[in-house]
Amino acid sequence: MGADITVLIVDWHHMANIPELERESALMEAADPDDDDGPVEDGWAWLPPAPERFPAWCGRYEFGGTLGSYKPHFWAGERWNAMREHVPDDLRTALDAFLAGLIWDPPGTDPGEDDAEPWHGALWTYCPPPDVRALVQAWDAVVPRLEELRGPFTAHVTADPGDWVERFEEFTKLLHGWAEVVAQAHRRGWGLVGLPI
Repeated sequence: MGADITVLIVDWHHMANIPELERESALMEAADPDDDDGPVEDGWAWLPPAPERFPAWCGRYEFGGTLGSYKPHFWAGERWNAMREHVPDDLRTALDAFLAGLIWDPPGTDPGEDDAEPWHGALWTYCPPPDVRALVQAWDAVVPRLEELRGPFTAHVTADPGDWVERFEEFTKLLHGWAEVVAQAHRRGWGLVGLPI
């Protein structure tokens, strides 16, 4: 047993029309983690559109190879901690900005300390549309230089066989998954949330 994450992209205008105290339950219902349709394929669960299951105001993304667990995301953040001081400054700054909005807590921060709304305090991830735009910009600076991370990963990440995010390719696959979520949210002008289910 462990923590899970369900990642949704969300129409922020629609969310604003839901009373604040009902937003978390609306998101939980939209995520529909207890459906009886069998395992969800990797990628977007709402393509092709199925509005009766996934309302037009949200979509759910499944990360390949994670089984819905938050552990790979947590360990990706830990792998970044292990190597980040050995990465060129500009690349480190860009990847810090990308991961800090999603799965990584910068040193010395208290996650959730500045929650703007009480309903999202229990969420793993909370990114309104302006923050999504900043994540896209950070990713655009990172993606052409991903291979530069291979050396620091190999030299400074210690993982036992079978650990989550043991190999560089697993690290970059998870990054690409988050980049897909961020890009889709940005194209729609939506935000994103990570629910602990």
